[in-house]
Amino acid sequence: MAFDRYVAICTPLHYATFLTGSLISKVGLALVTRSVAVVTPGVLLILRLRFCRGNIIHHTYCENMGVAKLACNSIALNSIYGLTAALLTTGLDFVLISLSYWLILRTVFQLPSREARTKAFATCGAHICVILIFYTLAFFSFFTHRFGDHVPKHVLILLANLYLLVPPTMNPIVYGVKTKEIRMHVLGLCNKPK
Repeated sequence: MAFDRYVAICTPLHYATFLTGSLISKVGLALVTRSVAVVTPGVLLILRLRFCRGNIIHHTYCENMGVAKLACNSIALNSIYGLTAALLTTGLDFVLISLSYWLILRTVFQLPSREARTKAFATCGAHICVILIFYTLAFFSFFTHRFGDHVPKHVLILLANLYLLVPPTMNPIVYGVKTKEIRMHVLGLCNKPK
C-alpha cells in the first residue's frame, strides 16, 4: 500500500503504466517467497527440539515461541532466530514504509492547492493509522513473548490475539469510512427512525 500510495501521489500520471499486473504479481511473489524463507527456519528449529512436558500451549493459535517453550532442551537459538527474523522483516518493512511516506509528504507539501494537499493526506492517513496499529501491536507482542517472563499469560494471549485480529478488522472500517457510498449507507442505517 505504501508503494501504491507513493506512485499514486508522487507520479500520478504514470500510475497505470508503472503499476502493471506483471509488476504487482512479481511484488506479490517476492513477498510470498520472503515469508516462506523467514518462516521455514523457525519451523526447522522447532523440529530439532525434544518435548517432554505437557502439550498444551498457552495461546489461541500455534505461536512459534509458545511451542518452543514446551521443549526440554535449550530454546536460545529459537529465541534468537525468532527475534532476529521479526526485527529484520518487520523492521525493514517499517523503514521502507516510512521512507515511502516521507517521500509522499515531501511531494504533498509541494502541491500548490490546499484542497489537493488535504485529499492526499486523507488518502494516506487511513493507511498510516492501520500501519501504526499493526506495528505497535507486532513489536509489543514480539518483545513480550521473548523478554516478558513476568507478564501474565492472559496478557500475552490478549496481545497476540490483538496483533492478529485488530489490523485486519480495522482495514475495512478505516478504508470504508473514506468511501462516500459506504459512509452514506452506514449513516442512513444509523439515522433510521426506530
